[in-house]
Amino acid sequence: MSFGQSGPSRRGLLVAAALLPLMARPVEASAATPKKAQDYYDRAARLAGDDPVLRALVKALAPDLAMPATKPLAPLKIFDNVAVLGTSFVQATALLTSRGIILIDALGSPDDAEKIIVPGLQAVGADPAQIKYVVAAHGHSDHFGGAQFLADRYGARVMMSRTDWNFIAAERPAHAPKRDLEIADGQKLTLGDTTVAFHHTPGHTPGTFSPIFPVRWKGRRHTAMLWGGTNPPAATADKRTNLSSALAFAATMRRAGVDVELNNHGGADYGLTRIEELRTGSPGAANPFVIGRARAQRFMNVMEVMLRGRIVQDQEAGTGAAAAAAVPAPGRSSHSCC
Repeated sequence: MSFGQSGPSRRGLLVAAALLPLMARPVEASAATPKKAQDYYDRAARLAGDDPVLRALVKALAPDLAMPATKPLAPLKIFDNVAVLGTSFVQATALLTSRGIILIDALGSPDDAEKIIVPGLQAVGADPAQIKYVVAAHGHSDHFGGAQFLADRYGARVMMSRTDWNFIAAERPAHAPKRDLEIADGQKLTLGDTTVAFHHTPGHTPGTFSPIFPVRWKGRRHTAMLWGGTNPPAATADKRTNLSSALAFAATMRRAGVDVELNNHGGADYGLTRIEELRTGSPGAANPFVIGRARAQRFMNVMEVMLRGRIVQDQEAGTGAAAAAAVPAPGRSSHSCC
């Protein structure tokens, strides 16, 4: 196994994108530039069309989002080398490599790890004792809550960005793991036959990461991304950072040839329905998570337009409201879960 960093930091690219005028890059050259938040939301809906994955993303990024109730989710291998474990609210993604397991996210508590992750891996034919790394995509408790349990029981190393290690150290949430390995932008983690590339996509939290990694379906190789944090943050400045991350990551996806879209909240991208389609579908059916390169880019395009709308909506609410949103109440973060 190896753990290293490759490539320059994308911080400069993110900063440059953040300085773009809000209206600088219209999505459809033939359409008038939107003036109001609703214009952006309408445009995103048109881009989504009747695509259920994109329509779910529009809904997930809308300002009136209501989180779904938490229900059990039976574990499932969604690729030859990828299993999904969790609930209807949040999922952990297990990369099953030739030398062990890389677990992306660890649900919300030690109880979740013991009662969902461990038996879930066993149910798909994997040995939880082979968990070598637990990667928290971002510093919210529903993504790191079971990490320390897995570290204590199996000796797994816990990974998170330095920024979000600092983030949770300042807030001291329940079930926070002991500080361990730090993820840097552009860093790669290789375990057996699988290499995961980590890309800093701040906004949802200051240190959110979105990985890109190889997957296989019926022996055929594809390239997957997992967007690390979907729900837009409260502060307008953080929404701008989120937008910059989406723009930069879309370019990274294009270069990597990403044709598979995953999310750690399957309610945000039609993922829960796609899981059940795989579970009940015929053996020869196509994998609904393989959406193709063009559709993967359109996914990020829809995200961009919705984030632009959210920023304009903050502006419509007035600079006072936007400024107030940037200041969290005592004991609370300006970043929300999911």
